[in-house]
Order: sequence, then C-alpha cells, then structure tokens
Amino acid sequence: MVIDAQAGTELVALAGDFARREIAPRVEEYDRNERIPRDLLDRMADLGFFGGVVPVELGGLGLDHMTFAALVEEVSKVCQIMGTLVSMPSGLVGAGIARFGTPEQKERWLRPLAQGRIFGGSAVTEPQSGSDVAGMQTTYKKDGEGFVLNGTKAWISNLDIAEFFLSFATIDRSLRHGGVTAFLIPRDTPGLGLHPYKDKLGFRPICTGEVVFDDVRLGPEALVGEEGRGFEVAMTAVERGRLGVAARSVGLAQAALDEAVSYAKERIAFGHPIAQFQIVQSKVTDMEVGVHTARLLVADAAQALERGERARRLTSMAKMYASDVAFRTAADALQIHGAYGVSPEYPIGRLFRDAKVLQIVEGSNDLHRALIGEMALGIRAES
Repeated sequence: MVIDAQAGTELVALAGDFARREIAPRVEEYDRNERIPRDLLDRMADLGFFGGVVPVELGGLGLDHMTFAALVEEVSKVCQIMGTLVSMPSGLVGAGIARFGTPEQKERWLRPLAQGRIFGGSAVTEPQSGSDVAGMQTTYKKDGEGFVLNGTKAWISNLDIAEFFLSFATIDRSLRHGGVTAFLIPRDTPGLGLHPYKDKLGFRPICTGEVVFDDVRLGPEALVGEEGRGFEVAMTAVERGRLGVAARSVGLAQAALDEAVSYAKERIAFGHPIAQFQIVQSKVTDMEVGVHTARLLVADAAQALERGERARRLTSMAKMYASDVAFRTAADALQIHGAYGVSPEYPIGRLFRDAKVLQIVEGSNDLHRALIGEMALGIRAES
C-alpha cells in the first residue's frame, strides 16, 4: 500500500509547517548544545514523519521515493539533522533490514524504527578503511551457532539514542566483498563500547563517534541476510542513504538561497539595497540554477529507485552534485552576508558548516567522482 499523491503532498506541507513552527525556534540552541531535544523527536513520531518508504504493513508510511525525498528536503530547509533522522528508517539504518531481514528482525527493529519509537545507527565506516566497505578491518569468527566480533567503527551517528546498530564485519579480510557479513547489535550487548566525538565543525546536534567491538558475542538471530552477503546489505542501505543526503543537501541549499535573497533585499550599501548590485545578482543566479538542477537530479534518482532499479550511478551523482551545490550556495550566501555571516544572529554560519560535512558523509565527493567516472568509462559495473 502506498499513500496517494494528495495525501503525500499534504504530509510534506505538514512537515514544512511543523519544521518552521516547532524546530526553527530551537535549532540554534540545540546545535550549540550538541543535543537533539527528544520531545521534538517524539512529536515528529506522533505525526508519522519517520515512516518514509517503509511499507505500511511494517509500520511505515509506504511513501513513494519522490514524496519521501520531498519530505526530507522540507524538514532539512530548517534543520538537515532532523532531515537525517527522518531519512534513516528508509535509508542507512532501515533499508537493509527491510530487504534482507527476517520477519522477526523486521518486527523487533524495523517497525518501531519506522514509527519513531526507537532509533538506530549504521556502523559501516572505519578509522582505516573509511568508505571502502570491502576493505574493512572489523572481523568476526564463528562460535558454535553464534559469532564473535572485534574491531572499531568511526563516525557512527546516534550513539546517544540508538537502541541498536546495523553493522558489518569480515570473516577473512583477503576475501574482500565476499567475506563481509551484516549483523544487528542491540545497544546493551556486552563488549559494545560507544565513544562520542565532541565539538564537531558541523552536524553538531547528532551524537557521532566510535563504536568498538571487544569480543562482542551475538546469536544466530543477529545475522542479517546470509553470511558473506553483507556487502549487498550495506550497498542497499548506502544507496538509499545517498538519496537522503542529496535531498537534505537540496533543503539546506534552498535555505541558504532564501537567506541570501532576504538579506540582499534588506541590506543597504552605498545608498542602495545590495540586491541591485550585479555581483550579488550573479551569485543569486548561480545559486538558483544550482538548487533547481540539484532537485531535478534528486528526482531522477528517486524515480529510478521507485522503479526498483539499483540506481548506483544516479544516487552517487545526486549525492555528489547536490552536496556540492549546497556548499557553493552556503558559501555564496555567507559572502553576501559579509561580516554578519559569521555572527550567530544569522543561520548562515550553521548552514555553511553543515554543508561542508555533507560533501564528506556517505562517501566523500572525491570518491563519488571516481565511482561515476569508472562507471561512465566501463571500468566499474553499475549494478
């Protein structure tokens, strides 16, 4: 079951209205304090914002990918961190469970995740291998019917609120992709260590840090999909996660453009609003075109996923381009603000800091450029 277009449009409008009324007045404070107010998350859960593309029968909203991307963008115009949490059940945390999980796993983890009753984390990135999932150093060994994990993940989100982590380990590093297996790990599992990073440049409200596995013992119920097929689980999560990053980037870019336009109309210099100066008009033109084209590329990726395609190249293109646009737009908007751009009185500083990080998360844009180039040249397969 998928909700109809009218209901989807109304949901996106409701999310935008909630973000402006409820999130906007508090975002600067909770960004400064590095902690998301749980009461805001609870109210968003009551309104169904976390359901995304997760099927209704599994606790979600059953949205199409286009409506889902529009919902994430709308929330991200006010706070892309809230957009991150909205996207996770449909992307980085939930997508792999939805596709490969057992009925018991879906009921225990995915349903409450899609309802916003619990939150989760996806522990993929490592200190050494970074985005190279096949080159991960975290290992596991068989122990009877169970498994024992050892290793470290880095830059993992939701350490403060996650009830579980979808993570990955290899039984043999020399096997590369073929050795990787996916696991669901409850927060209270003995041997699981969570170590937050503080005072980050951007993404400040979301609690990010290291996840350490020290002889973490798991039963067979923790296995997601088949042994040695964890790379497929990871790619399912990552590709849908990249759609979320792209949609968040468009939302942030639109917010920066709106701030720049508003400020340019009000700021008087040399007897005129700076909106009348050609250099400002040129920057706004580039910003307008960038936001519009990024949104179109996000739509292309969303439609491909809706058709059931792998969309590996399109999601990489959307993530890379939209986050580049977000950073250029935020940088130009800050330049238009001049000295006021570095003042906490205006939101553009927060947008600029978050935009820079969007170019890094879920595969740095340098990596995506390499992937897209290799696929275009036939060096790397698209599926």
